[in-house]
Amino acid sequence: MVKISMSTIIEAPVEPVWAVLRDFNGHDRWHPAVADSAMERGAPTDKVGGVRRFHLADGSELREQLLTLSDIDMAFTYCLLDTPVPLFNYVAHVRLFPVTDGDLTFWQWESRFDTPAGREAELKRMVSEEIYGAGMTAIRAHIASGGSEH
Repeated sequence: MVKISMSTIIEAPVEPVWAVLRDFNGHDRWHPAVADSAMERGAPTDKVGGVRRFHLADGSELREQLLTLSDIDMAFTYCLLDTPVPLFNYVAHVRLFPVTDGDLTFWQWESRFDTPAGREAELKRMVSEEIYGAGMTAIRAHIASGGSEH
């Protein structure tokens, strides 16, 4: 099993960062890898059990399900249902914490998943860099621009 845990500091108060991240269907507005996204069956973006279907910039289609969402903890958990990438039993957790010294945001994004034998390092690097790292960089730019960056 592959385990990834990445974290960063966003130079913004936690509330506006949470407002962007808690929108389970909003990642196409800020993540550079996501081309478009829609909630299946018109589900609300904050409904536990809701499924988002989205396309990556290369045309690949994925489906993810929201498993938990807590405004009190500023956290959510989701899993991959369908993906062309061999990430099996993928479950991810996002959590924000206020950093009171400077009114900043601490963001932790972690996941666990299985891969085909011999592909652990390759897929860990892909998720770490192309999904989490790129997403954290994109959120930083999105928040700094007042929400207009993609």
